[in-house]
Amino acid sequence: MQGFLPAPTLAQPRWFDMRLPRPYLVVSLLLAGFAFMGHTYAWAASPQFSGQARVGAMTGDQWEPSVAADASGHVFVLYPHYGQVSGCKGCSVPTMLLEASNDNGKTWQTPRVMLESGTGQFDAQIAVDPADHHTLYAAWLQNNKRVVMLARSADSGANWTFTIAVRSEVELDKPALAVRGQTVYVAFNHEEEVWVAVSQDGGRSFTATRVNAETRPGWSLLGSATIDPAGNMYLAWSSYSKSGGARGSVNLYVAKSADAGRSWNQSLLDVSAAAPGCDDDDCGEGYLGAQVVVASDSEGTLYALWSAGGATLGPQRIYFSSSTNGGESWLPRAGVSSAAPTVEHAFPAIVAGHAGDVRIAWMDQRVLDKNSVPYWNTYYRSSTNGGATWSDEVRISNYVAGYKYIAEQGFSFPFGDYFGLAIDNHGDTHIAWGEGLNYQSPGSIWHSSGR
Repeated sequence: MQGFLPAPTLAQPRWFDMRLPRPYLVVSLLLAGFAFMGHTYAWAASPQFSGQARVGAMTGDQWEPSVAADASGHVFVLYPHYGQVSGCKGCSVPTMLLEASNDNGKTWQTPRVMLESGTGQFDAQIAVDPADHHTLYAAWLQNNKRVVMLARSADSGANWTFTIAVRSEVELDKPALAVRGQTVYVAFNHEEEVWVAVSQDGGRSFTATRVNAETRPGWSLLGSATIDPAGNMYLAWSSYSKSGGARGSVNLYVAKSADAGRSWNQSLLDVSAAAPGCDDDDCGEGYLGAQVVVASDSEGTLYALWSAGGATLGPQRIYFSSSTNGGESWLPRAGVSSAAPTVEHAFPAIVAGHAGDVRIAWMDQRVLDKNSVPYWNTYYRSSTNGGATWSDEVRISNYVAGYKYIAEQGFSFPFGDYFGLAIDNHGDTHIAWGEGLNYQSPGSIWHSSGR
C-alpha cells in the first residue's frame, strides 16, 4: 500500500550526556604525491592492504558498518549488533555499538553502547566534520524506526550529546548523514518519499524538507550524502518502481541544494534494469539491486559510484562518473571493474579527500578458481586525478580460518545493504564491510586498511 508521510514533527531538542570509556578506464596509478590534513604523501602503483581482521562484538551478528577517521589517528566503526549486549539491561535487538581505535586501526577498544533503547536501533551512519577533521557525528533510526537520532562528540567519542532530529508517525528507512562546520543534515525516506532534516547549529535543531516532490509509486533507497566546501548539499538515491515488485526499472538520482536544504534540484544519473533475485539466500527482491553513492573532494569536485544493469534480471555492473560544475553535468559513465560481463556486482562505496583523490570499493561474485563455485569478494581502487586513471584492482577480502562462510575463494554472501570507506590522518584507506553465510545469519564485520 502506498504510504503517506505527514510533515515530520520536530521534537524540542533533547540532549543527553553519556561517557563512552553499506567500458573501464586505464588501470595503472601513476606515482603521485597528494596532500591530506596538511601532510604530503606518495603512493606506489599497486595499493597494499592489511589482511582482513574482525571488528565488533565476537558473539551475535553485526552488519552494515559505517566507518570514519579523524586527524588524530582515531578510527571509528558504528554498527547495529543483533544479539544481547552484556551489561546493558535496557538494550533491545539490535543495539547500536561503537568501536574505536586510537592508533589508526592497529588495535581496537571494546565495543560500547551509544545510547540505550528498548525499541531497537538501525542503519548506522558516522562522519567526521571535514572542516575541522575532529568533531564526530553519528545518526541512526530507533523507536520502531520512527525517530532519527543524531549524536555529536567533540572529544573523539569519549562523550556524546544526543538529540532527536526527526520524529515521524510512520516508519522511516536508511538515514544518510553529511556534515561540514555547523551544517548537519540527515536524509531519510518513507517508501518513495525522500526527506532531509537540516541543522545550521551543529545538530541542536532541525528543519525537515521533502526532496523529491514528484515521484512514481515505489520505494526509494538512499545511498549517501555530502556537503562540498562551498556549502552545497548533495544526496544520492535509487528509485524502485512499484510495478512488478522490485522487478521494474530503477532510476538513480543525485540531488543538489544550494540554499541550505530549503529547495532541491534532482538529476537523473542513470537507469538500471532489475537485478537478479536472491531467493537462495532468503533476501528481498531488491537486495542486490541498483545503488548509488556520492562524495566531494576538497576542491568541490563531485563523484558518483553506482551499480546498474542493462537487462532485466541480468548482472549489475559498477560505474563511476564525476562532475566539476556542481552536478549540472556529468562525464559519461565508466566501468571500473575488470570482472567478466556476466559477473554480478553490488554495494558501491566511495570516499574523497584532497583534490582529485577519490577511492572506491564494491563487492562482486567473480570466479577466482575455474574449478570453484562463485564467491563474493570486496574490491578496491583509487585515483589521484579524479578518476582519469585508476590504481590496480585490489581484492580486500581474504581467507580467515574458523568461519563457515569464508573460503579460500571468498565469502558466501554480503552481510548488510552497504559498507563504508574512510581516509585517516596518514592518508590510508580504512574499509569496514560485512560477510555472512546468507542474508539471515550468521555474519560479522571485517576491517582492512592500506593505500
